[in-house]
Amino acid sequence: MNLDLGHILGLAITSVVYAVVGLVTFLVCFLVLDKLTPGELWKELVEKRNTAVAIFFGFLALGMSLIIAACLHG
Repeated sequence: MNLDLGHILGLAITSVVYAVVGLVTFLVCFLVLDKLTPGELWKELVEKRNTAVAIFFGFLALGMSLIIAACLHG
């Protein structure tokens, strides 16, 4: 297998770009969901340490991540 430095660098740059796009998309989805749900998510998670909310949003984050990964992968 013959991989030159330019090809490897191109693959690395592409991976970083897709990672940044995925993270920004995830952050936007998270903020939208935070606005759509009643109450303050950060206050429930950090200050009140609400385990049920943490589990719910954890699974929601996992689902969003899978959808975003599938969209970016094509």
